[in-house]
Parts: sequence; C-alpha cells; structure tokens
Amino acid sequence: MSLNLDARTFRELLADPALAETLSATAGSPLITIEVPDAAEGRWLEGLDNTAVPAVVVIVAADPACLPLTAACAADVILTQDGIAATPFVAPPGGLAAAIAQLDARLAANPVAGTALALHLRSSADLNVPAGLIAESAAYSALQDGAEFHRWRASRPDREPDADTRRVKVERSPGELRITLTRPGRRNAIDWRMRDALSEALAAAVATPGVRVLLLGDGPDFCAGGDLDEFGSRPDPALAHLIRLTRSPAMLIHRLRDRATAFLHGACLGAGIELPAFAGRVHATADTRIGLPEIALGLMPGAGGTVSLRQRIGRWRTAFVALTGDSISAQQALQWGLIDVIDDGAATVGSTAG
Repeated sequence: MSLNLDARTFRELLADPALAETLSATAGSPLITIEVPDAAEGRWLEGLDNTAVPAVVVIVAADPACLPLTAACAADVILTQDGIAATPFVAPPGGLAAAIAQLDARLAANPVAGTALALHLRSSADLNVPAGLIAESAAYSALQDGAEFHRWRASRPDREPDADTRRVKVERSPGELRITLTRPGRRNAIDWRMRDALSEALAAAVATPGVRVLLLGDGPDFCAGGDLDEFGSRPDPALAHLIRLTRSPAMLIHRLRDRATAFLHGACLGAGIELPAFAGRVHATADTRIGLPEIALGLMPGAGGTVSLRQRIGRWRTAFVALTGDSISAQQALQWGLIDVIDDGAATVGSTAG
C-alpha cells in the first residue's frame, strides 16, 4: 500500500531515525506519495536527502511552479498536470490519480524490484558511464536471485528453442558500417548469441576510427528486448554479472556515440531502447513504441538503460517509464529528448538493410 504524506511530515520522519524505518518497502510501504499543493509546502522539501529511504518516493505537484528543483531532488518520480517540456517532470496522459493508482499496483506486485531501481537511480546519479553500468549490472544480478523474479520465471511456459542461429548482419562500405539485428521471427529479441555477435561487430567499429555506424533492426520491430526464454537461465548470477561487463554492447555503443546513429521502428522495449539510447543520434518512425517492462518480471533494466535513458531524459522520467511499464509514443520520446527526430524514412533504412 502507498503511504500518503504531506511534505512537512515526510521531513520530520526522515529526521527521526526511530520513525524513518516506517518509510520502507520492507515495512509494507513501497510507495510514498507527497502532495505539494503550493510553494509553501514545496519549501519543506528543499535540501532534503532521501538517499537512504528504501521505498519509491513520488511527489505530486499540480503546478510545476510549486516545486523548485532544489526540492525535487527528494523524489524518484514527479507528477504534474502541466506538461511543460522545460521541466523534467511527468504529466501522465491518464491524469494524476490514474498514474498514482498504477504505480501503487505495480509496486505492490514487485516492491523489491521497484525499490531497487529507485535506489540505484538515486545512488548512481554522479557515476560515469562505466561505473554506472557496473552498478546497474550488480543490482540486476542481485534481483535475478530474488523471489519476485523466480516467481515470474516459474510462470513462464517452456518454448521450443530457436533453430536459426543468425543474429546480426554486418555490411561494410567506405566510411560506413551497418549493423542489423536479424532475428525478426523473435522480434529481434537479444539472446547470448546476438549479444556476442553485436559486441563483435561494435568492437570492430571501435577499432576502425572514423567509420560511421548505423544500428538497424530487420522485420516489423527494431528490438523487443532481451530474450525472455534466457532470463535467469544462468545458475550463477554473480558470474553472469561479470560476463555482462566483458561483453557489453552498451559500453561499446557509448564509445562510438559520436559516430553512431540508431534507426528505430515498431517495438523498442527493454534493451531495444536501452542500447540505442547510447547512440549520438536516434531516428524513429512515427509508429515506434518505447518501454521498459523489466519491473513486471521482478527485475530492473540491465542492458544499460539506467545510464543511457538517464543521460537523455533524467532520472525522474526514466523511473516513471520503468515503474509504470507503459510504452511511450515517438512523439513523447521526441518531446523528452529520448529520440532526436521522427523520420519515417528510418523504416526504409531498416528494411533495405535486412
């Protein structure tokens, strides 16, 4: 259940170590909502540090002017009725009450994963990209050994393995390297074969100074995320953490960012947005759908999204997308800066490459 507080009460609870323990997912309060109806209430949050609060803190400010950014630092998500693009707040299309109810339901189902995401986004804000990826991978691996993820995995039916081993197509031309995900039958879901092939292609690009890199996806979707059939299949999450760091498409795209362009279309979920968001330029067709569904699996983004999305849209909007699990449109992504241009020619680029 959510814990609804006014700003002054929240501040007083944080100041009293004996009471602060109630602000916790382990105490049955994974979501804390704070109403800020006016600037006077907002001032109670100024300079407040909620780093140690093991719960998701949502501030509801009907008017963005009521909440200066110095006070907004106390929140993981900031909801407002006003969709002013100049602020990093979120104006949910269904309204404030619906958004809070959705967050409450999602966190009631997976309080550990949601809280882990919030804590990671708070604590990693000042880390550089390599350090952020290490911290994200460690948190992700910890969740892989948690009850929420094991419950989700037990609910998954077995599926026939994919006999086709083709994963990535690489085309070279003078000054350009086109890397296309080629698993359209599985919506270009990333399994270990694709991760390794993608890493190999990107590493070759890093070793070739000046070459322009295009990231594409074959079929109706750019990439629907990680291959769900492989999630949790490694028996040792700690070892998986190290493997994830040694074969990291996220780190390689980051190193190529000044000469990498991603062309998105269709579904771009999980890794399907986490990886291309590292590129210096992101094109998307108008029908592109973007989302981070990992919380519903008892996990958090693990392909670099807490770093790449945070760099582009800030931690408040990154947390909102991940915690709700809803997909956002290309238009919304453009307004926030998650993509750089809506270009229906991106579909043509992708189809001709496949």
